[in-house]
Amino acid sequence: MIQAVIFDCFGVLATDGWLPFRDAHFGDKPDLLEEARANNVRVDSGLMSYEEFMRWLSDTTKVPYDDIERVITGNMPNHQLFQYIRSVISPAYKVGLLSNAGANWLDDLFEPWQVALFDEAVLSYEIGVVKPNPVMYETIATRLGVLPEESVFVDDRVEFVSGAHAVGMHAVHYQSVEQVTADLEALLHA
Repeated sequence: MIQAVIFDCFGVLATDGWLPFRDAHFGDKPDLLEEARANNVRVDSGLMSYEEFMRWLSDTTKVPYDDIERVITGNMPNHQLFQYIRSVISPAYKVGLLSNAGANWLDDLFEPWQVALFDEAVLSYEIGVVKPNPVMYETIATRLGVLPEESVFVDDRVEFVSGAHAVGMHAVHYQSVEQVTADLEALLHA
């Protein structure tokens, strides 16, 4: 029986400015694309500071630091999904947030009522690993006080959905609010 629903942040609960920026500036440069991915993982793992990462991006792309920051941090909350979480998920299930993140942006990104919906949050930089490392999924389940198989994880990236399945979690691949709410309803009421 499912007791917790866990959501990814960027690409699910909020827009993701990093991936479009990365693809636009490194998509046709395989070596730099791999370096950008590696540096992003370093930041999300707490091994590189956000400042160092931003300077590397600016130096490499020749895009001014402030312009990059505006694009990457200009993420908007998914208000429709938050309303669904507040009205349907939160009253009946524990709610978790699991994100590859280089810092705690929650209070900057979301309104206080949105942050308050989460019973627990696990951000990768705090524990030194990133999804799809099993430690990420196991940590959020432990903090929520549930077994992995008693939870469902929602993410927009297939490899992270697969990572959740690998530890025994139910998982839903997010593509739209309408699709994810229908998939969750089917799963939660099966």
